[in-house]
Amino acid sequence: MKFQPDSNNILKVLYNQRPDYLPLYEHHIDAPFISKVLGKEVDCAGKTGLDLIDHYKTVTEFWRSMTYDAFDYEAAICEIFPGHGAIMGGNGPIQNRDDFEKYPFDELPALFWDAYTPHLEAIRKVLPAGMKAFGGCGYGIFESAQDLVGYSSLCIMQCEDPELFADIFLQIGDLYTELWTKMVNQYSDIFVFFRMGDDLGFHSNTLLDPVTIREHIIPQYKRVIDIVHKGGKKFLMHSCGYIFEVMDDLISVGIDAKHSNEKSIAPFNQWIEKYNDRIGLFGGFDMNDLILNPYDTVFAQVLAEGTRYRKTAKGFGLGSGNSIPEYASVDGFMAMIDATNEIRRRESIR
Repeated sequence: MKFQPDSNNILKVLYNQRPDYLPLYEHHIDAPFISKVLGKEVDCAGKTGLDLIDHYKTVTEFWRSMTYDAFDYEAAICEIFPGHGAIMGGNGPIQNRDDFEKYPFDELPALFWDAYTPHLEAIRKVLPAGMKAFGGCGYGIFESAQDLVGYSSLCIMQCEDPELFADIFLQIGDLYTELWTKMVNQYSDIFVFFRMGDDLGFHSNTLLDPVTIREHIIPQYKRVIDIVHKGGKKFLMHSCGYIFEVMDDLISVGIDAKHSNEKSIAPFNQWIEKYNDRIGLFGGFDMNDLILNPYDTVFAQVLAEGTRYRKTAKGFGLGSGNSIPEYASVDGFMAMIDATNEIRRRESIR
């Protein structure tokens, strides 16, 4: 039987309620991976008009065929930054006060909407019945600061020019407030919930001191979260790394759910034990296990762990602990999909 998406089913996780059936969630599935599964190129680079519409027909149909209720779309803020690239290493275009004053922040909203309005309008036209997107404005506050300055330079700037350091985060917050306000006002109809991805941590700690995150980053999150909630939508926070020291702060500013988990940092049970009573949780299956293990092993693990998390978490959506990269195993991915549908089947016949 052809799967019929129901975006309201996955939305229940954001309300920290038990969905009617176990929903699948991925932060992202790389286009080259989708190409590998479908056996044809899936790339929107340079596409406009009907070609862009055809692209999103293919992408949304892929997610539907894999039995997802919703699919990911983010309009990537950093990618329209003049001088973009420091998030991958090196120095960004802002290294001092003069660079900051000259940077064309006033031009960024127009660049953003020129780049992404055609994509959002194409998605609006092709969404399968019952399906919506999740995402919104891509990249996070900290990631934008890294892209504009560079991680190492940002850390040095905090010591050598703390006033500029603070001003950069305030300026990014102003930009995000403007972009997110329009996104929520004009495109809420195509999003089941909104999401920000901002990787705050690595394996053993946060990438900036928790005090710095509380002072400079989380207040900017709150500005975005308040816009989302005022627009009648829920908000998912995606962050990789060991971020337990700031989780209570994130919850206090209103996140409705959290995604990203790595077994090397903490077993998913720990996220459930700590936060299950306050927010919904997505993920649960470590990406390394998904990529490195054969079909039968992945199937058995997802079946067992997905069944357990479904019973112990109030609001839970299953997926990889991060995302599906180009190099992921098709067999492992399909094993996760098949095990999830087996959990659904077993529940339906009880």
